[in-house]
Amino acid sequence: FARYKRPLMGFFYGLTRDTEASEDLLQNTFFRVLRYRHLFRGDGEFRSWLFHIARNVNHDRYRKEGKLKKESIDLWANRLTHEDHSSNQWIRQEEHERLAAALAKLDEDKREVLLLSKYQEKRYREIGLVLGCTEAAVKVKVFRAMNELRQIYMDMEKKQ
Repeated sequence: FARYKRPLMGFFYGLTRDTEASEDLLQNTFFRVLRYRHLFRGDGEFRSWLFHIARNVNHDRYRKEGKLKKESIDLWANRLTHEDHSSNQWIRQEEHERLAAALAKLDEDKREVLLLSKYQEKRYREIGLVLGCTEAAVKVKVFRAMNELRQIYMDMEKKQ
């Protein structure tokens, strides 16, 4: 639990933008790990198996709720900002908020693959194990998600 709590919380928070929901998902994930520990055969990495379970827990929550709550982007903006005392802090804050808003506009599957690859810094092979697809398919998914994110970001930038 101590080893994987932070990466999983970051993953869930990136998907939900809600601390309480992320904590619930984290607990449900570890409950399932204990419940289904006999299914882990050890032929793959535990971390990949764990994130596969986490992904399933999130999908189950999504199906139960029907759709994710759309909450204020301020929570995401706080996560993305860094303490910086330079004169460019305000500009960086605005860019982070725009990036967070653009991420929120992505479909959940695209946001998920970007969170795994960019924020969790997982290798494409690991992400493939989590998503149940090949490494090449993950590369395509990340490429497409990044292109869509870039387009959304640029559209938002033009409107300002």
